[in-house]
Amino acid sequence: MAAPWWAAALVTLGVVGLAAGPRGCAAQPVVLASYAQPKLSLRPYDWTYLRVDLPASFSSITMNFATDRDIPREHLRDLPKSDLAIICLMIANPPIPDTSDYYLDNLLSNFLAVGSFGNTNNQSNLVQCIPFQKNTTIVLTNGQISPGIWYIGYFNGLGPARTQSKMISRGRALSVSTSITVEGCPTSALWGPYCNQTIETIGCSQFSRYNNSRDLLGLTINTRKILKTKENTRRTSFLSRSNHPIGHQLESNSTSVVGVENLITCAISNDSLCLRQGDIKFYFLDIVNQALQFEITAANFRLSQSASLICYLRCNALPQRDLHDYSGDISSAPLVIKLPNIGRWYIAIEILNKTQMRNTTAPMLDTICFSFDWQVTGCLNGKTGTDCLWEAYVLQRVPKRNPSVPFESYYVPTDERALLEYSHFSLEKFLTNSSFEQFAWTYFFLDVPQGSAGALIHVQLKSDKELNYELYSKYGGLPSNDSWDYYASRTSSSNGSVFYSLQNSTDSDMDLSIFYAKEGTWCFGVKHPNYTSNSQTYMSISLQGCHRNCNQKGVCHASVDESGLTFYSFCTCDRDHGGFDCSDELVSPNGHIRQSVFLIASNAAAILPAFWALRQKAFAEWILYTSSGISSALYHSCDVGTWCILSFRVLQFLDFWLSFMAVVGTFIYMATIKEASKRAMHTAVFILTAILAATGATRFVCCSWRINLNVPHRWPNLAALFWNTLEMLNKRFRWLYLLFGLITLSFAALSWKLESNSSYWIWHSMWHITIYTSSFFFLCSMRVNTTNHSPETTYELTRQDTLPTTESSQT
Repeated sequence: MAAPWWAAALVTLGVVGLAAGPRGCAAQPVVLASYAQPKLSLRPYDWTYLRVDLPASFSSITMNFATDRDIPREHLRDLPKSDLAIICLMIANPPIPDTSDYYLDNLLSNFLAVGSFGNTNNQSNLVQCIPFQKNTTIVLTNGQISPGIWYIGYFNGLGPARTQSKMISRGRALSVSTSITVEGCPTSALWGPYCNQTIETIGCSQFSRYNNSRDLLGLTINTRKILKTKENTRRTSFLSRSNHPIGHQLESNSTSVVGVENLITCAISNDSLCLRQGDIKFYFLDIVNQALQFEITAANFRLSQSASLICYLRCNALPQRDLHDYSGDISSAPLVIKLPNIGRWYIAIEILNKTQMRNTTAPMLDTICFSFDWQVTGCLNGKTGTDCLWEAYVLQRVPKRNPSVPFESYYVPTDERALLEYSHFSLEKFLTNSSFEQFAWTYFFLDVPQGSAGALIHVQLKSDKELNYELYSKYGGLPSNDSWDYYASRTSSSNGSVFYSLQNSTDSDMDLSIFYAKEGTWCFGVKHPNYTSNSQTYMSISLQGCHRNCNQKGVCHASVDESGLTFYSFCTCDRDHGGFDCSDELVSPNGHIRQSVFLIASNAAAILPAFWALRQKAFAEWILYTSSGISSALYHSCDVGTWCILSFRVLQFLDFWLSFMAVVGTFIYMATIKEASKRAMHTAVFILTAILAATGATRFVCCSWRINLNVPHRWPNLAALFWNTLEMLNKRFRWLYLLFGLITLSFAALSWKLESNSSYWIWHSMWHITIYTSSFFFLCSMRVNTTNHSPETTYELTRQDTLPTTESSQT
């Protein structure tokens, strides 16, 4: 796989411009990365992920999917979720398509509308899914999706039952082959989806001594100690903006001197930048640390009264006229971006006239030359915010000992006020002490390491009094009242996202989780009153595997995606629960009792063949039927969580093995072959059924029936064979019982076929009753010698004549 896209941002400090349009020198794109997987097998309710890294220099990505199933668009809404097989594509997070029916409908809406994927412009912030098709080819350019880490999810069956433990999984196993090719321009002098845009490099100067590292955890201890507040007798905040200092007089007896510095300054002067009508020039700038503002200014231009110099900005994606984060007319005023996100910012500049903006035509000047510059400004002394007033702290990650998943860890401030031995810290020790506004802010920065996008961020606030804090979070930037990704308070939360959960919160406790958190820098802002409270509040931030440890209704597991680059966690729920975190109750307590009684008590039907075998003194068969019924009852008792006398795997093996032996032993007992052949057949069946039960019993039942029904004899005369067989059956069996046995055996086969995850308990209970009842009818159909009350051809599993024929005759 190619390197992550932000790896270039770690070392790139220059800014480049791109001349758009067909006038650039075109070149053939080259392959930057490729991935191929011949066959990926998915069992029913199985799923997996594939991570794809798109570097900043990529031009297009081609994805080919070939599956053994074809779901037509017109049948998509009619399929139950358990039978729905889809492929999803999402940036930064592994997709979870079945958190709700509404969310799943939105993911499939584009395919339902146009029957394809990626037809809309720029999918950088969208998740889209398509059903399995025989052959699907998707080609996306860097104008449609942005660079970064993308995840492809393969799902064979959706819904809460996807994570539910199942004794059986009825359904169709599917396979999918994947081929992915990422292409890019051959040299750094070319750019664009078709490598037909040229690059112009401009000069930049760097002043900050801290912006060489995008990883906030990379700051040294000495550097962190510099980020402290200096207390004086008067508090003044100086903000330097374009060489014009601005002072804020603050009402406080104690003061701190807070300054700013220019992190990066870039400029094109002497009217060297010229644009013609229809031209658009692109630039990009890497912001590697939290900045105060990003300002773009144009100068030395001569525009007509109807012309404007329009600037478009977008983070981590190329801006367009109708798709951008910010825009403005820099010919009339500078464009200022407050608190820009960390990442790569793309800037586009073009000449438009006011009549063109109104969708009318007007004459334009052929060429307009101008100069412009931009500045990235940051705060000093560990401060942040729009006025550099608020405290900001960097949290360091401490891995947990003996973690249940590879990435489990917790975060604490890099300060002597917090101890590494504890996963929580006192929040009041770190809060901003300010009287400038009614509310103050305190910010905490942390990094989610690479490869752990399948984890969740868990934040908890616990206080001995009523909480009066609000918590804001944002990826790659500073949260505020107007800009945040997730929000929580004592009275409300941002509960609209499927990747966010706020549960079990009280007046003194706040507990929230962000599922499958993006890799990179996160910021958590605590908004609090500016007065000092005498409460004691502890804050803990951790990186965990499963939400609320699967709510104690399942077991948390960790797996790795198909590329081997990302760990992700998931729950395996018990028989009564399902869903992403086992929070969906699929079986009620009363339903659990009813299902348990049916599954356990239905094994009492084994008394029927066991009683017949005991009455006919076929002790081996009596032991077989009795032990089969008992082992099945004990297995289902353990499976439903009632009582486990042995380990689950041992009970499961005994149930499957003895069930096979009971079925096969019935037909061997009824066979007309010699006793030596029966003993040999029993020995072979013992070994074969043990192997089948140990390697996956439910997959080999049909094979065992074929083994017992296919008798490799050659018969020279078919007519004679028919009449001889009919005469033998008439002498040996009672037709009425034989008919009842065939009917109940058919019901047993039908019950086996109708078993599903939701109706398993009733149909499997019917299978218990019918399979043992059919054995009883088959045994009763044998004609018994009235003299010794035994079958005409006596046979017991353990009987063996050890005396030679001559000795027996003499005796």
